[in-house]
Parts: sequence; structure tokens; C-alpha cells
Amino acid sequence: MRDWMPVLFCGLSVPLSLFMWLGNVALSKFWSIGAFEGYPNALTLAESRVISPGRWLFSTLAPLALMMAALRRRSVSRSGAFLGVLVAFVLALASYPFFACLVAFFFSSSRATKFRSRMKRRFESDFREGEGQRNWVQVLCNGGMAAQLGLLYLLDCGSGERAIDFAREYRSSWLGVAVLSAFACCNGDTWSSELGSVLSDRDPISIITWKRVPRGTNGGVSAIGILVSLLGGLFVGLSYYVTVRYTVDTKMLMTSPPQWPIIAFGGMAGLLGSLLDSVMGGLLQYSGVDKEGKIVEAPGKGVRHVSGLRILDNHSVNLISSIVIGVTIPVLAQKYWPVR
Repeated sequence: MRDWMPVLFCGLSVPLSLFMWLGNVALSKFWSIGAFEGYPNALTLAESRVISPGRWLFSTLAPLALMMAALRRRSVSRSGAFLGVLVAFVLALASYPFFACLVAFFFSSSRATKFRSRMKRRFESDFREGEGQRNWVQVLCNGGMAAQLGLLYLLDCGSGERAIDFAREYRSSWLGVAVLSAFACCNGDTWSSELGSVLSDRDPISIITWKRVPRGTNGGVSAIGILVSLLGGLFVGLSYYVTVRYTVDTKMLMTSPPQWPIIAFGGMAGLLGSLLDSVMGGLLQYSGVDKEGKIVEAPGKGVRHVSGLRILDNHSVNLISSIVIGVTIPVLAQKYWPVR
């Protein structure tokens, strides 16, 4: 049965996407008929809101294919796959660069989680086999902010790709940088925690007390961890930039400001997001060492307290970080984006 699942989903995606396209066309006609009299652009505005059948098909087929691959690789649980399909659908329907950021974050962070897994088993009490098997809570906390921004983009700006141009396309540019920043923040933090903890030769330093703490402690930072957080953000920024270059209309690109700062602001979001996550983790997340020498996030018998208060868990910290970075980086981008 499992071998037929990809074929079944692919077969269902075609009529499903066609049904949604027909519904989109019918709804646009309803808008145009119900428009106020004397508004000459009502029909044109309604037609501009019609999403092409090709995009409906891609937005249906690509998320299903992505989640089927994720289930086979044990990167997500079934609940995580279900919510992941919805998040990917919204992002792909809104803009292809948004979906590219999701793909870059998902696969790179999954590989980072699997990297040197035997070593992580020694100090992670909640270690999971495979590539992490993220559940719906983790999907929501890592992709929820980006999905909400993508939905706002879809409702306010419509479906389609646009260059970053704060002077002429302010709202789409702001939301585009926000989606990029949210994913870059999560990716930078994941690379930092998953790669920095096993690549560094020494135990990390607490960002709060500046003392050595065991590997896996919330709030622990290292030079290699900070570096890879920057690289994780740059990777997401690069995926956004490449997709923009190949999907945005050439005339729009020629008259828009340079797009390369997308990569730089992605790196900034990854770096700042990781540092913010470490500060909150060091202050508001409980870290202790049990009898086996593994890091735990709750006090108990035989657990020695290392740092932090038991106020937030890791999922909450990830969600808050993505929200803060998602609304901060667009403000900086608007202020410092170079002009042509």
C-alpha cells in the first residue's frame, strides 16, 4: 500500500488543483459582479486575482511530494506532515521564493539534525532516530510565522513573484523579507545547535554567565556555532535570491534595486535569531544534567541544575525568535537596502 501512496497523491493532486482553480475563477466572477457601480477597474482587479491552473497544480503537488519524501526519511511524524502540507501549500501559492525558503530550511536542518547523531545521543535526553521526526508542534513553531506572513501576502498582494523594492512595492517587499527572515532565523538556530554542538572541540560557553557549560545546554554558544548560524541564514537567503532571479519578470528586475542584499539579510536573520534564541534559552529555559550526563529540561531526582528558569520550552523559544526576527529584519532592510 505504501508503494502506491505517491502515485495516489499525484493522481489526486490534478483534479484537486483543477477544482480549486475553478473555484477561484467562479469567486473572481462573483467579486466583479458584486463590485460597486462606477468602478471601472472592478473586472480587471477581479481577473488579476485569478491564480493560474499551473500554480494551483504546483502548490498542490509539490507540498505532497515534499511531505512524502519527509515521511520516508523520517524527518517528520504524521501530524507534522499533515500540518507541513498546509504550510507548504500556502507558501507555494503565495510566492515561489517563499516555498524555496521552506525547502532550503527543511532539508538542510534535517540533515544537520542527523549529522553525527551517535555523538548527540550521548548528551541529548530527547534524542530521536532519523532526521528528528518533527511533530506538528515543531512545524507550527518553526513555520507558523512564515505561513501567516505568506497568507497575508496572498490576501494583500495576490499570488506571484515580485522583486524587493520598498519604494514601489512596499507591502510585498516587507512581507517577502519577513518570510525570508523567519525561515533564516529558524535555520540559523538549527544549524547552530545541531552542528555547533558536535563540531566544536570544547564545551560551549553560556551566553549569560560566560562560563563553560555541558554540550546541549540551552544558552550555550561557541565560535563554530555562531559561524554556522550565519551560514544557515545565508543559505536560506541564497535560495530566495536564486528563485527571485529565475521567476521574477526581467523588466521588473531591471528597474528594481539590486536583489543581492537578500542573501546578506538572510545571514543577518540567521545570526541574530540564533543569538536571541540563546539568550532566551539561557534565561527562560531550564537546563539540567541527569545521572547519565544528559541534558534535561525539567528538574527531577538526581538532576543537577545548570542554567535557566523553567518558564519556556524549546518550541516556545523558537516561535518567539521567529516572530521577533520576522518583524525586525524588514525594518532594517527598508532602511539600509541600497538603491539603483
